[in-house]
Amino acid sequence: MASTRGMADPLSQKGYWRWSKQDFLPEESFQSWNNYASALSQTWCRFKDRLMSRSDASAETTELRRQSENDMKRCLTWWDLIWFGFGTVVGAGIFVLTGEEAHDTVGPAIVLSYGVSGFSAMLSVFCYTEFAVEVPVAGGSFAYLRIELGDFAAFIAAGNILLESIVGTAAVSRSCTSYFTSLLNKPKNSLRIKTGLKDGYNLLDPIAVVVLAITSAIAISSTRKSSYFNWIASAVHTLVIIFVIFSGIFVANTSNLTPFLPFGAKGIFQAAGIVYFAYAGFDSVATMAEETKNPSRDIPIGLIGSMSMITVIYCLMALTLSMMQNYKDIDTDAAFSVAFQSVGMKWAKYVVAFGALKGMTTVLLVGALGQARYTTHIARSHMIPPWFALVHPNTGTPINATLLITISSACIAFFSSLDVLSSLLSISTLFIFMMMAVALLVRRYYVRGVTSRENLLKLVAFLLLIISSSLGILAYWVMNPNGWIGYTITVPIWFLATLGMSLFLTQQRVPRVWGVPLVPWLPSMSIAINIFLMGSLDSSAFTRFGVCTGVMLIYYFFFGLHATYDVAHQ
Repeated sequence: MASTRGMADPLSQKGYWRWSKQDFLPEESFQSWNNYASALSQTWCRFKDRLMSRSDASAETTELRRQSENDMKRCLTWWDLIWFGFGTVVGAGIFVLTGEEAHDTVGPAIVLSYGVSGFSAMLSVFCYTEFAVEVPVAGGSFAYLRIELGDFAAFIAAGNILLESIVGTAAVSRSCTSYFTSLLNKPKNSLRIKTGLKDGYNLLDPIAVVVLAITSAIAISSTRKSSYFNWIASAVHTLVIIFVIFSGIFVANTSNLTPFLPFGAKGIFQAAGIVYFAYAGFDSVATMAEETKNPSRDIPIGLIGSMSMITVIYCLMALTLSMMQNYKDIDTDAAFSVAFQSVGMKWAKYVVAFGALKGMTTVLLVGALGQARYTTHIARSHMIPPWFALVHPNTGTPINATLLITISSACIAFFSSLDVLSSLLSISTLFIFMMMAVALLVRRYYVRGVTSRENLLKLVAFLLLIISSSLGILAYWVMNPNGWIGYTITVPIWFLATLGMSLFLTQQRVPRVWGVPLVPWLPSMSIAINIFLMGSLDSSAFTRFGVCTGVMLIYYFFFGLHATYDVAHQ
């Protein structure tokens, strides 16, 4: 499996470590300044071409993979995927977000917030699972959107994926330093280097860089070895979670659950929008489809199995914390540690810190695997230089792509506290999940050359009604949280649009092995919930999202558009 079958001999004989211009900018538009000027003059025509173009499953699974020159090794089973899912999702989020939201937003009903968020995450898992089974490639949502919504939509997703990967990895690595400090019982920031730089960038974090380097080295060495390491670390983390749940219930006081809804029903959904991101990361598992032995069997078991297990664990942990302390007394920084301390178990804070640290280690490891595979497939399409698409012939891993994410994340983690960018990660995640639900509906109801123009127009109309009514539900909730009259208009429109799609359109494509049940209802519900949760974020998140998207578009119109156009028309 060292090289892709059918590949030309000269290509397979190239060395992995090479640095020529052709490895970074092989497209015709970048061979000379005259060529580039000519390409820029055709920007509008090229954009229309890319906007309307669609990839297909064969191109994604066969033709684009040749850009990597060597295959990734098929070595994973459903057991590996379940634990990868557990490792990439269950990190510090459950330990940090639960206390914050229970104290400030929702009270003991935090368990319902985790239930709502878990349900929403499961809807997205269903969408990812169907695509991963049908199109088993490393590109994840990027590849799926290229097939159903086209190059431009895929690029917007790609930019958000890379941004989320780099900034999110940096944030988790800095959190490792915080929990390591707690484990050593040292003062906050004592392991960081204080400088005279601007506030927010004045605490240098070399430990975060070291942690990133170690997890990256494991991810680069072998996917199989990474899986073994993840098993061990996740097993230890599971023991800590079991300790937290059973020890907490043993000392719990059910009177702390009263009042159950001190902030009203609104608090449940506000908190759900925040704790949702304790579920983020499962999409990394979908990127490993290319390395899975039996994707049609292993991916549904791995993704749905891990998310089901995680939802139950999160709800139990939230319930345990709510019963250990009154919501007014829950500490917003170290909720579980302080809760155990309040019942005379001071030593338990070290167990909690150790568990959180182990959890973040697996988040970084599985994140390094998934993010590198996203990056690899994005580079295969030439949206970023194809040098990052190369897979090493010996390790079977995308070393260049892994180093891109690791070095970028390390630079940010070393300097920045990342407080400003945390909400940006949230909106990027929800935006991509919403697009995935739209893409699934397009996949089921539209096939080029088969679907009539009349049915295509109906599909577009129903999708616009579903999205606009979802936005209407969100807008009314933001303007009048305690009202109900507006919902008598927006909710029926959403319901009738979904019903209309079900009654007046025939599904053009039936999944061969595994598919999302209750289409179009579950994907439509996923669209509505993701849009609703996006509305729980503050306005600054949307401002930063708009600015970052603007920067991405500048890159696209000056580089990505012309590179992908040349590849498509060569």
